[in-house]
Amino acid sequence: MNTLGVYIQIPFCESKCSFCNFSAQVARDDVIGRYAQALEQEIAEWDRLATTAGIASATLRLPVDTAYIGGGTPPIVGAERLGRIVAKLSERFEFFSPCEFTLEVTPGSADEGFLREARSWGVNRLSIGAQSFSDRELRAVGRLHSAADTHETVARARRAGFSNISLDLIASLPGQTESSWQESLRAVERLRPEHVSVYIFEVDEKSRLGNEVLRHGERYHAAEVPDENFMADAYEWARGFLRGVGYRQYEISNFALPGFASRHNQKYWRLEPYLGFGAGAHSFDGARRWANEVSPECYAQRLARGESSFTEIRRLTTKDQIEEFFFLGLRQVEGVDLAEARRRWGDSALGRWEPVIAGLAGRDLLVRENDRVRLAEHALLVSNEIFQEFLVTEMEAQ
Repeated sequence: MNTLGVYIQIPFCESKCSFCNFSAQVARDDVIGRYAQALEQEIAEWDRLATTAGIASATLRLPVDTAYIGGGTPPIVGAERLGRIVAKLSERFEFFSPCEFTLEVTPGSADEGFLREARSWGVNRLSIGAQSFSDRELRAVGRLHSAADTHETVARARRAGFSNISLDLIASLPGQTESSWQESLRAVERLRPEHVSVYIFEVDEKSRLGNEVLRHGERYHAAEVPDENFMADAYEWARGFLRGVGYRQYEISNFALPGFASRHNQKYWRLEPYLGFGAGAHSFDGARRWANEVSPECYAQRLARGESSFTEIRRLTTKDQIEEFFFLGLRQVEGVDLAEARRRWGDSALGRWEPVIAGLAGRDLLVRENDRVRLAEHALLVSNEIFQEFLVTEMEAQ
């Protein structure tokens, strides 16, 4: 049976971390309250809004088998408001059982009462933004929690009945050393979450820290960010360590115990349909992609006027779809199935990418076994450069 994923965006935090390159913001409670009301309205009026925008589709009426409330720090909205938002989802969509329902939390942002309340809504997976188990590193990037808070949040989640927990770690935070990184990995082993995400700090101008590093400045502890060699080593240490304690890597940044890979995130990489609600949320129906107004205030104002929250709708060409098939699918350790691509788009449409696949395989960056193509293990860290080869091919083909 074909199914649908649903994502709810909560773009608010108690403070803005220096490494954050998302649109999350610190806001007053009245702003958060209006935003929560707008979310309820968008969900309740989805059919009208979609029809008005010309994106009504039978695909978007499929039963939901994954839901994800992320951000930001969703608990900042409060249990009562979040409960009403989830109730609207249940009224509007048919939930397919079993449904993987994830809630993101920051350590210390959710007490046991809140977590038990979330369980009553159907939330059965918790994603905890630990980032590091070094208090010094956490303070350096402006995190409000400590390593002890992460331990306590995991304990609370277990007591509240969560048997599917994910922890996030970030490699190459300011002041991070081999010793502190290894201690963060050992802390993960002791807590034994079912899922672990390992991200490498992105040095780009979209975050205060990244921009300061690019300017060779010293604010936000920018001078203490480890170099690229450390980034590569930290990633490989994490891969080896997690593999050694029973986790299977199934995507560039994601590791799971058997049976606990994120079904929701796999929808993104496998080009399956999903709906996003909230400011800046994105949606995909298999043929079109669209995005919501990014500003929470403007998003709420548009809905209050009875207008659609959509700001961009793009219909994908065949070339767009094949490009995404490689760009997203190759993030998975298992790679992509070319036989599936031929069934979807035909031999002739796929043919233009065969020389690129052959060239990358010849440079030992891709591994091809019959119709299965995947990144070589040593190429995971340069995946963006490999993906670029597919994008260049499309441009050259026009």
